[in-house]
Amino acid sequence: MSDMIQLFIKSAIVDNVVFIQYLAICPFIGMTSETGKATGMGLATTFVIILATAVTWPLYKFVMIPLGLEFLQTLFFILVIASLVQLVEFYLKKSAPGLYSSMGVYLALITTNCAVLGVTINCIGKNYNYGQSIIYALGAAAGFLLSMVIMSGVRSRIKTARIPASFKGTPILYIAAGLLSLAFLGFKGLIK
Repeated sequence: MSDMIQLFIKSAIVDNVVFIQYLAICPFIGMTSETGKATGMGLATTFVIILATAVTWPLYKFVMIPLGLEFLQTLFFILVIASLVQLVEFYLKKSAPGLYSSMGVYLALITTNCAVLGVTINCIGKNYNYGQSIIYALGAAAGFLLSMVIMSGVRSRIKTARIPASFKGTPILYIAAGLLSLAFLGFKGLIK
């Protein structure tokens, strides 16, 4: 049990998909201007990461490997992720139309969100079993959500701060993201 907790913490904080692996930078910068949008995008991506891992791992192990189709892994995973995103999009359109419209193009971008693809490929590459893959995906998804919420908080503080003209806009966002990455890098030796 402690191994699973360590795996969760490692994937959420020590190997954070945004601050350490530098995946999903597009939604990280584009969707963190408001906490509600950041949380909605984080939750939608979290759901897709977990669901994609739960679907791709057994398909890879029990279909692709026996058929010798491992070389199609990336293409296959993208097709599975695209299908899952369509299901999430359909669900959000029906149950949360406000969130659906506020997410705009970023909802469709979950299809090509490298965090989703990266987590599914990492589970295979690290040779995790199914349980470990789900825990890794839960942690990575929680880490993505945490990153989105933290950055939205930082951006709300930036809005009210006196920023020199040359740093306003994108430069201050990248500086803030870099400082957050350094903070997360401090956890690197926490769990091996």
